[in-house]
Amino acid sequence: MRMSAESSHVRDLAYSNASPDLARLQSRLPPLLSLIAGMVDVIGYLTLGKLFTAHVTGNLVVIAALLVRGGPPNLAQVLAVPVYIGAVAAVWVIAKALDRRGPVLATPLLLVQFALLACVLIVGVIYHPSAKPQGLVSGVTAMIAVSAMACQFALLRLAVPRAPSTAVMTGNLTNSVLSLLDTLSPGEPLTKDARERLQNALRVLIGFFAGCVAGAAAVSWLPDWAWLLPVLLAGIAVIITGRKMAS
Repeated sequence: MRMSAESSHVRDLAYSNASPDLARLQSRLPPLLSLIAGMVDVIGYLTLGKLFTAHVTGNLVVIAALLVRGGPPNLAQVLAVPVYIGAVAAVWVIAKALDRRGPVLATPLLLVQFALLACVLIVGVIYHPSAKPQGLVSGVTAMIAVSAMACQFALLRLAVPRAPSTAVMTGNLTNSVLSLLDTLSPGEPLTKDARERLQNALRVLIGFFAGCVAGAAAVSWLPDWAWLLPVLLAGIAVIITGRKMAS
């Protein structure tokens, strides 16, 4: 059994380092996931009681501001932090149980994200949590969405560790500016692979912003059905990743 597990690890690592298709996957998956993250964050904020489903930092800021000003924080905002931690831990457990390393984890973990987002859509369509953003159903829906985003971020760190963040745009914007200056300036650049870093950061920035715009428009036109957009994109991510792994 041990020899089988070790050979499986060696095969996974060799495949992740050798496959040109996998290299393309690593460059194309983050922009698609950033598009999903932007949609989920905006849709959640507009329909689930102004909760940031993809930004733990944003929820911490809102909680601190409400506490200082004397207003009670939204319970969902408080729960989002431990739920996020628990969801990341659950993804780690799934990855350990699968006994895989690197990019071969992408497809099963994307399936988990897809399933969670599909649950958000089903609950939203049946129970309409946006009608009562501070209610119990809204809170439960928000926690499922937070778990989906935690799954996405853990997936990137485990499966594609060199990929830029798909939700924390401050770091990507910083990388974009520094890489652009290094690309345009003569002489020795201050950062390595400035042009590649610039392209990667810009793709994620554009994807997240487009997702935010699309998510806001979807809420205006579709209300609770707006969750259909990130669900469809999550399904596409599963399909294209599965094809890359099978090729």
